Amino acid sequence: MPLHIAYGDPLALRARCEVASVRTTRPEETGYEPGAVVPGGQWRPMTDTDVKTVTAPRRPLDSTLVEIVRPPYRDGLPLEDLTRSLGDPDAVYLGQALAKPDVVTTTDNYTVGRLLGLHIDNWDKLSYADKHTGRRRICLNLGPGARYVILGAIDAQTVCRAIHPDDHTQRYPHTDDFRAYVASGRPIRIIRIRLAPGEGYVAPTEYLLHDGSTEGQDQPSAAAFWLGRWTRGVLPSLV
Repeated sequence: MPLHIAYGDPLALRARCEVASVRTTRPEETGYEPGAVVPGGQWRPMTDTDVKTVTAPRRPLDSTLVEIVRPPYRDGLPLEDLTRSLGDPDAVYLGQALAKPDVVTTTDNYTVGRLLGLHIDNWDKLSYADKHTGRRRICLNLGPGARYVILGAIDAQTVCRAIHPDDHTQRYPHTDDFRAYVASGRPIRIIRIRLAPGEGYVAPTEYLLHDGSTEGQDQPSAAAFWLGRWTRGVLPSLV
């Protein structure tokens, strides 16, 4: 299933979203892992066609849906407790990450000291057949600056099937599948969504290509993350 975003007002969605393509990093871009996938070309405004493309079906799977939300955070609330009332007693607080201002993507592979680029998560270690059933991530922008989440419009199962046509059912979809997909010349459309401090998202980061970004921002941005199983609409939508 491709990228689906829950929204009620298409104008509100368009106001905070932009669209671009991707590319593979060049050898001289040593800050990234070899072959990493990054945004390529100019970001452009979202069109009506783009909105239709990301519109969810009438009964979407909650596990594959993206929501743009305002998490219930207030000063003094322990971050570990933020999701306690949201319906998943087994939700996990993953911690915080601080992004410098004006970086295209934010996630480091600390073991090698390089940026991952756009990637998929693997907390749940799901096989091809089950990849769409993973937990979703809640992200809260703690500020002080604004930030983006970048999401790929094509899902991990589709990419795994394209790269491994003969044995995809035996595979565990991986970021390397997306890298091979882009390196072979096949396009991926990406959407970036602007998040002010106090705003956030719920997204299937095990299933969709993604990363954070502070490109064009002059302040750093800290973000907090949780992983769990939440039904659609459990947090108030911003769009």
